Amino acid sequence: MQTPEFDFDPRTRVIFGQGTLCRLGEFVKEFGGSKVLLVSDQGLKAAGHEDRAKSYLAAAGLDVAVFDDVHPNPTTDDIEAGVVFAREADVDFIVGLGGGSSMDCAKGINFLLTNGGKMSDYQGVGKATKPMLPLIAVPTTSGTGSEAQSFAIIADPNTHMKMACGDKKAAARVAILDPDLTLTMPNSVRAATGIDAISHAVESFVAKKRNPVSQLFSRKAWWRLSKAFLTSLAEPQNVEANGSMLIGAHFAGAAIENSMLGATHALANPLSAHCDLIHGIAVGVLLPHVIRYNGAVPEIAELYGKLAEDAGICKQSDAKATDHLADFITDLVRQAQQPTSLSECEVDESLFEIMASEAAEQWTGKNNPRPVSVESFLELYRCAY
Repeated sequence: MQTPEFDFDPRTRVIFGQGTLCRLGEFVKEFGGSKVLLVSDQGLKAAGHEDRAKSYLAAAGLDVAVFDDVHPNPTTDDIEAGVVFAREADVDFIVGLGGGSSMDCAKGINFLLTNGGKMSDYQGVGKATKPMLPLIAVPTTSGTGSEAQSFAIIADPNTHMKMACGDKKAAARVAILDPDLTLTMPNSVRAATGIDAISHAVESFVAKKRNPVSQLFSRKAWWRLSKAFLTSLAEPQNVEANGSMLIGAHFAGAAIENSMLGATHALANPLSAHCDLIHGIAVGVLLPHVIRYNGAVPEIAELYGKLAEDAGICKQSDAKATDHLADFITDLVRQAQQPTSLSECEVDESLFEIMASEAAEQWTGKNNPRPVSVESFLELYRCAY
């Protein structure tokens, strides 16, 4: 079998283990940092994780400036406020502590702090011309896998539509995966972020830009996430299940870095922008419908069959493997006590046409394995209703 071409360029050292946050100061010093910008949010401050990170940095003799005014789905306003703060603190190192919002915000601050301009200048790939500060990413949710990616996903404050700003220089030098940090998540957050990670594994496995490396990460992510998700919800203090979710989310993030995503995420972003729908809830509703849509392509149906067999749903050769996989994901979402239709989310049907037009412009949809148009996006919204 001929192996497709690929370019695998890992930039991030990955440290996994219970209690590994304590090594944070060690890694900052290893990369020559002295004045650290710690990017976090108010929830992590309340949970005590922010103070723990500060104490480890201070114990290593490092100066720490904390920017914890990060909002969910950070906008360019969050980035600009962080840049002003970072300049005043004269930092030479950045730590992003939290979910995807904190890590994306940390990367966004890094772009503007080192290269100037505004975030829209960096939409796309490889537009930063100057070196960037070293970054350590510390996820506290098992969701976005942002710590494995060189992209910052930042929203416009007026339209709330997201743009992807990617550059290899923005990738974290180190990712610290400490399961202890995920134990304080409320179950609603655990469910939404876990479903998001599952969608990353499934979409990246079949994405148009998939390659042997990305599929290796996708499949390992799916294997872990599909088996650990419900256990992590039923037993929130189960370190083994939460650790498996954390690794799975990271592997899925690494898969995205090497293959990108698909139509599910293109559909989800307008829903978040217009309806303020939590991203993990949106993808949980939409993913099964996109699976059925893509499964009309025999090559993709075969790939879905592999995921179905990995999860113990059915044999890869089952003619209905695509439907079984879609049903399995709907059942996971239902057992997580999350909505399984847009009507349950009280989405206004009159928005479907404008959202379908916006979905067609999303970068993720252009990488879907089956071509998608405004008309097909509209039909997918209707099916999900």
